[in-house]
Amino acid sequence: MIGDFLASTGFAAIEWQNLVMLGVGVVLLYLGIARKYEPLLLIPIGFGAILVNLPLTGLTADGGLLRFFYFGIETGIFPPLIFLGIGAMTDFGPLLAQPRTFLLGAAAQFGIFATLIGARALGFSFAESASIAIIGGADGPTAIYLTAKMADHLLGPIAVAAYSYMALVPVIQPPIIRALTSRAERMVVMREVKPVSRRVKIAFPVITTIVAGLVVPASVPLVGMLMLGNLLRESGVANRLAQTAQNELINIVTILLATAIGSKMGADEFLTVETLMIIGLGLVAFAIGTASGVLLGKVMCLLSGKQVNPMIGAAGVSAVPMAARVVQKVGQEEDPRNFLLMHAMGPNVAGVIGSAVAAGILLALA
Repeated sequence: MIGDFLASTGFAAIEWQNLVMLGVGVVLLYLGIARKYEPLLLIPIGFGAILVNLPLTGLTADGGLLRFFYFGIETGIFPPLIFLGIGAMTDFGPLLAQPRTFLLGAAAQFGIFATLIGARALGFSFAESASIAIIGGADGPTAIYLTAKMADHLLGPIAVAAYSYMALVPVIQPPIIRALTSRAERMVVMREVKPVSRRVKIAFPVITTIVAGLVVPASVPLVGMLMLGNLLRESGVANRLAQTAQNELINIVTILLATAIGSKMGADEFLTVETLMIIGLGLVAFAIGTASGVLLGKVMCLLSGKQVNPMIGAAGVSAVPMAARVVQKVGQEEDPRNFLLMHAMGPNVAGVIGSAVAAGILLALA
């Protein structure tokens, strides 16, 4: 009897690979709790990784709890709902006040397409390469949405890489910014951002959705939900819905989505050479995206007669608002009186739209 009981415990079935992944889950919890790196995401992801690597639980089998959680990713429901909440929290005013910053958000997406070519050269399929490359947009929900549709078997490492690099924006971006700009460029002071009328803010999400839907139809699940959330915010007559979208709804979906991501971090799927290659390519994609934005910023600085601080191009990646805060911090290290946050928010929110459109393009090409 005792022997039967012992055979039914996890101790009898656990392997060293599971122990390694339990350690990875604990590390993610440490980063989220002790280091405060994206705790709302890394805590449920890390705990999901622990759950899935406990043997004999049946959590991911048909009818298992985590299998039901994953249904929201598999069907493409969770990422658009996250975008709905992001839209309800986002002020597109800085972008609309300086439309030229749309270009910086677009330039930062170059890292996606450059990495797509590199991943293909390393032998990944187009679907796998596209899923890996989207990490360069520094947009977790978009990376999950695209990967779930194109390369589901890579969801674990891609999601972890995407959210890890989002959390490490303050570490990765400053050296790239400093390497590509001079001190004089980093000290450029930009004019104050002008306010945008309520009418323009209401028209923007409607027009953007229509244009995106006609040009890149596959981007509408993400762009459309982003813009619906923003319209709820800016309309001024749907405050209850806007508050729900940016609080209760996004919080519930984040728990389910992040835990489901952790459930894809089983030892058999995660501990491979392929995973290390994905994490490396993701870093390359993110670095190229940051550099592309800064380089276009340098061109705009030159053409505008030093009216544009080139550092704001680094905020073109879709890590809102962390990338914009990094630009502000680096700028104030050179000149404490230089306030770049609102200027950087323009390309930052443009990057959110840009990454969603890039995902739509990749889906259409597939």
